[in-house]
Amino acid sequence: MLVLKTVALFILTALAEIVGCYLPFVWLRQHGSPWLLVPAALSLSLFAWLLTLHPAAAGRVYAAYGGVYIAVALVWLWRVDGVSLTRWDITGAAVALFGMSIIVWGGWRA
Repeated sequence: MLVLKTVALFILTALAEIVGCYLPFVWLRQHGSPWLLVPAALSLSLFAWLLTLHPAAAGRVYAAYGGVYIAVALVWLWRVDGVSLTRWDITGAAVALFGMSIIVWGGWRA
């Protein structure tokens, strides 16, 4: 159960960070409304708060989070931006998630 909770929390954290960065991109590059900066700031605040919910040491959480972020960012690329993923994208995400699992597993055992 702890593994599922941790993974879900990492995914929510990644989505909050991506949305917080994507909305200013839309404002600047796609001439969106400056009001997009309000939900962007809220989303980045949510991102920072979600990182504090993990029970492990902050450095370990950030390191493990990086692997999940890569995978979620690629899903965003595929589903939101409509870009097809390559086998290299998928392989890279798998390697990152494998590395993340080593960090998380080792952290729980330490």
